[in-house]
Amino acid sequence: MTDPNVVTAFAAAPLPAIPAEAASPHSTMLRGRLPRRTFLTAAAAVLTLHDTREKLPIYPSPEPVIFVQETPSELQRQIGNVREAATATYLDARARVQEVVSRWIGVEQAVERILGSVGRVQSLVAPEEPLNPALLYVGVATLTGSVLGRNRILFTRLLLPPTLFVLSFNHFLPKTAHNVSEYLGSLEERYLPTVAEKHAIANAHSAMTWERAKEATASGRESVTRNVGDVLARLQAVTGLKLQGALGVSQPFKQATKSQVQEIVHVVQQKTEEARENVEAKVEETTEIVEKKVNEIKRLV
Repeated sequence: MTDPNVVTAFAAAPLPAIPAEAASPHSTMLRGRLPRRTFLTAAAAVLTLHDTREKLPIYPSPEPVIFVQETPSELQRQIGNVREAATATYLDARARVQEVVSRWIGVEQAVERILGSVGRVQSLVAPEEPLNPALLYVGVATLTGSVLGRNRILFTRLLLPPTLFVLSFNHFLPKTAHNVSEYLGSLEERYLPTVAEKHAIANAHSAMTWERAKEATASGRESVTRNVGDVLARLQAVTGLKLQGALGVSQPFKQATKSQVQEIVHVVQQKTEEARENVEAKVEETTEIVEKKVNEIKRLV
């Protein structure tokens, strides 16, 4: 849009005077055209200058953000420094106290672990088995294995001492060895359940193989004793001599039968005790579950 004040100012401006000597018909014609051309040129210049200006925005421009920076006084600065120093001293003292408390707690835990280890060792040792000569015998047997395997191959030197140690330990301290094996089995089940499962399977297979070997040995002994008894009975019938009584063949047969019966009774007792322990454990678990359910119902009520 054209500013009307600017157009009016240019229109009202006086035109330049033309000298009289230049007056002529041709100059008179130019004088009539000159104001019109001058006016159009001025108007075009004003329009061009006005168009080149920046256009005003439609929306209002946002107000500039004014930041006020507070300058603390010298007293405030000194108070801040004192507060920071006091806070740093307090935090340092607190960290030192916590470090001392943590060290003391670590010492208590170490003492508890030592006492627990001593108590665990004392619980593993059977009270009816004296350790004084038995451990000496076990050490002598282990050193004997080292001496015997000194000039052997590497496999024998590595295997003989621990084998003699285990055998002598089970021989001289059978109950203590049983307690130690159970404790190691519990650790294995806690930290290595997969290895414990494989170990249990291997032990079960070994026990089955040992029982079969014992049964085969007992049956072979019975068959041999029976055959010898039959031969002696025939010889006694032919000769009339009391060979069975003189050689005592019937007594070993009776003793073998009695030992087998005792073994069967012992196995049955073990199975009965295991079943009773399992039943008691299940009953305790069921009782605990029922008590928890009853407590939950009471809380809801």
